[in-house]
Amino acid sequence: MVIKQKKYYKSLKVNCDNEGIAKASQIIEQGGIVVFPTDTVYGIGCNPYNKESAKKVYEIKSRDFSKPFPVLVYSKEIAKQIAEFDEISEKLAEKFWPGQLTILLKLKDMKLKESLNITDKIALRVPNHKCTLQILEKCKYLVGTSANVSGQSSFFDPQECIKNVENYDVFVDGGTITSKGESTIVEIEDGKVKIIREGSLSKEEIWNS
Repeated sequence: MVIKQKKYYKSLKVNCDNEGIAKASQIIEQGGIVVFPTDTVYGIGCNPYNKESAKKVYEIKSRDFSKPFPVLVYSKEIAKQIAEFDEISEKLAEKFWPGQLTILLKLKDMKLKESLNITDKIALRVPNHKCTLQILEKCKYLVGTSANVSGQSSFFDPQECIKNVENYDVFVDGGTITSKGESTIVEIEDGKVKIIREGSLSKEEIWNS
């Protein structure tokens, strides 16, 4: 009997250093699930083009499959490969990326439609966190949803996150996160900015931009 070698370790913990980032990136490319720090909360994600990996993240979070995941990207240029920007979303990205603003945009890359179970729009963000950006520099994009069971509080403390989240492949420890909470989500409708969820950025900050 031939025993297949595992592609990645289960529940590996690494630091936000070159070695840890390289290992986390490798695991993501192999279809693994990663828990990682961001500028808002601890997140959990995978390669957004991997349908099975995305399904596993849904299961870990006990999240309804009808609720699509946001995607973190390394830069606005990468985002433009996935989605379409208009003048207003372009302006918002210029001002708030990297940062705590998620923008709902028209999907351009139809491969993501199937893997992420989305229709014609996708939520994108460039996070303002050195460790996450170093991972994204290697991977380009990453499902970036909060690392908690749906309906429960998000995690800022790595030890609390480790104790309460299960079945991931690698945990990237970035220490305690100091933020006002999750990102603010906006959408452009009829030439106006619509707030879908108010988070770290207030609607006044966005509307006055």
